[in-house]
Amino acid sequence: MTDPADGPLTVGVDIGGTKTDAVVLDGAGRILERHRTATVGGSAGVLGTATGVVDTLAAATRRHPAEFGSIGVGIPGRVDPGTGMVAHAVHLGLENLALGPLLADRFGVPVRIENDVNAAAVGAFHVLGMDADRSMAYLNFGTGVAAGIVREGALWRGSGGNAGEVGHIPIDPLGPICKCGQRGCLEMSASGSAVARLWPTAHPRPVQDLMDRAAEGDERARRVWNGVITGIASAVRILVLSVDVDVVVLGGGLVSAGDPVLRAVRSRLGEWGRESSFLSSLALPARVRLLDGAGPPDETSGQPVAALGAAYLGRSARPVPATSG
Repeated sequence: MTDPADGPLTVGVDIGGTKTDAVVLDGAGRILERHRTATVGGSAGVLGTATGVVDTLAAATRRHPAEFGSIGVGIPGRVDPGTGMVAHAVHLGLENLALGPLLADRFGVPVRIENDVNAAAVGAFHVLGMDADRSMAYLNFGTGVAAGIVREGALWRGSGGNAGEVGHIPIDPLGPICKCGQRGCLEMSASGSAVARLWPTAHPRPVQDLMDRAAEGDERARRVWNGVITGIASAVRILVLSVDVDVVVLGGGLVSAGDPVLRAVRSRLGEWGRESSFLSSLALPARVRLLDGAGPPDETSGQPVAALGAAYLGRSARPVPATSG
């Protein structure tokens, strides 16, 4: 009987705004090597970062890069998996980078490019060991808010690749104008940028500072923190009501404090359930969880869910069009 571990090795790369995390998986999905490095911005910088980590992983596994079965890359911004184009990634300084074709030309293996939150959703699905007939959303609270959705074991992108953009659902008609042009979007109350705007501080961990000050009884901190928790809980409710996912996994820097955030979100969902028999029947508090040991995408600790997901997505990659010239 063939051992699944004997299958081709696959590479997963998570390119973040400041750091890049990359892994090599064996055929059974076990991490053989992991490499982390600083991300260099701009088109040339991002391409160089990606090729550099693949070369490093190839050397670590004593292989030529062309011997890898596939390469998957998760990256922020608007991505077309069919062409491998990264159309727009503002925090990386990218506009229309043919990342997939360029990597395919460089290494001669199939390459799949995907949005980083979608890649993290696939990685979380595998880390949790969920059955293929179940559904899950990975709800990422970083600078903005977005979710990656996995249904029946497969990434669900929607008809135009916009599934899971819950951060731009308006929840406050009197709220501030969002960068998208709408008023009162969810991410204006529950995101890293929202905390920076509502709780400006020199503290190196602003979310922890906000939590601590709220716990000490600071009224302004309590109001801001209450709004953050309401926003996170609202995103969970939206995902369950619209997609009816079995599990919502919270991730990103805003929830890196861990269990205190989870308890507060579950408490808020429980309050809503006591006010509505319909919401109570959905068991919202039981559906939301953290991914044990998973740090936010821009930290070096924790499980590298986005890199893992990119590697799994890479296994379904088809050869992308070659660049011209």
